Amino acid sequence: MVTTMKEHLVSEDRIERETLIEASLERVWSLVAEPGFWVADKASLPGTVAREGETMMAKNPEYGDFPVRVEKVEPPTYLAYRWASAFPGHELRDDNSTLVEFTLIAEGDKTRLRVVESGFAALAGSEELRGKAVRDNSGGWPQELDALKTRAEQAAA
Repeated sequence: MVTTMKEHLVSEDRIERETLIEASLERVWSLVAEPGFWVADKASLPGTVAREGETMMAKNPEYGDFPVRVEKVEPPTYLAYRWASAFPGHELRDDNSTLVEFTLIAEGDKTRLRVVESGFAALAGSEELRGKAVRDNSGGWPQELDALKTRAEQAAA
């Protein structure tokens, strides 16, 4: 049996996840390049494309609105975003946001997608707030990567 999702929690500052998606690098890139796909209402995303330096508001009916800034774009293998996951509705600052990095690697006709979210230890606020952010996001990434995997594979079929 092959495991499709690997989980790694390296520290209280960093979350790492990866999954193997049965879709082309280009297809997976097109979904990852939708800023805030991991939190935004999916209906608001089609047609949005990551542009370095651009900030947008990812709107989620359940969790609130989160500013997302595109930090670096290297199509079709690397994207970095910054977001204020522990501070919904706040303006994005270095002390209230974490860095989310997506790396895509072609493996034949499949794509390995790796996400690393870091910077929890530098968040303003209590140790309790930082710990909650790590726990919440650790639980959220498998759900988001599974949803992305499903979207990519449905379109590829």
